[in-house]
Order: sequence, then structure tokens, then C-alpha cells
Amino acid sequence: MEKTLSFVKVDLERDVALLHKWQHQPYVIPFWKLDISFDAYKKHLEEFLADEHQTLYLGLIDGFPMSYWEAYWVKGDVVENCYEPHPADQGIHLLIGEEAFLGKGYALPLLRAIVHYQFQSQTTEKVIAEPDISNEKMIHVFEKCGFKKIKPIELPDKTGMLMYCHRETFERRWEDVFREAATS
Repeated sequence: MEKTLSFVKVDLERDVALLHKWQHQPYVIPFWKLDISFDAYKKHLEEFLADEHQTLYLGLIDGFPMSYWEAYWVKGDVVENCYEPHPADQGIHLLIGEEAFLGKGYALPLLRAIVHYQFQSQTTEKVIAEPDISNEKMIHVFEKCGFKKIKPIELPDKTGMLMYCHRETFERRWEDVFREAATS
């Protein structure tokens, strides 16, 4: 059965309780480290929503919110000091918040959709990711999407695996998927 994937921008009042709940999932805590009080998380989310270098999204399947996404411009992010970024490089963070959706194969099509969206910016030639180096499942999903491991990097909250997805690689890998979607 076909599922409908979509994204909506995070709204503080609508989404803070749900995102706070997801940050307390045992499989999220080791990688996001935001299992903090509701008030502290609300303040964190307010600050992230006010940060103009990123856009926060909920990922939905058939209209049901099940994932959280941070799409960001590398310029202005802490990761810009970890490599030689192009001015239009973008990055992505994600988590699957609803346990019922874990291990069901949804991460790859959602990641592919948001990376495709990021490449709609004609000046972006590369989307990066820096998942926690110990998060082998997410590293594998990024690789399946077209990302390549570059090097471990030290960030304030983790050791990440810097990964690149170049536009040409992504479009070559997924051109049939997006051609089919455009004609159906």
C-alpha cells in the first residue's frame, strides 16, 4: 500500500509537547541528549525556531507526525569549522520519534525526499550530515541515500561522522524515483 510522505514546518505551540516526548525516547536520548525538562526544551525549541540558518520540520506519513528534521545552511553552523564548506552547502539532522515507525524502512524515503527538497536550491551542490559516529543504523541510511563517509569530526555534543551527498551522485542514484513521482 502506498504511503504519503510529507513535511510541515514545526510550530512551537502545536509541536513542543510531541517533540519533548520524542526527546525522551530511550533510542533518541543517546544521540540527541535533549532529555531535559519541558520548560528547558521549550526554550531550546524557541531558540532553534528563531535561528534563521535552519528550518525545523515534522515528517509525516499519511498525515501522522512520526519524525523530526532540522534542515540547515552550513554557513552559520558549528560544523562549518570542520571542513571547507561551499557557501551554499546545506545539512540535515533527523530522528524517528514514534517507535512504531522504527525499522520499517521509512527513514530512507523521508531522507531522500528532504535532500531532494534541499537540492531545489540551485546553488546547493552538496548536502552534509554528521550523525553520531556510534549511530551505525543512521550512517547506513545516509549511505543508502547517496552520502559518503568523509571523516570523524569533533562537535560540542558528539563525535560525528561527516558525510557528503553531492547533487550529481544524488540525482544519478534517484532520477528514476523522482521521474516516476512527477508523472504519477
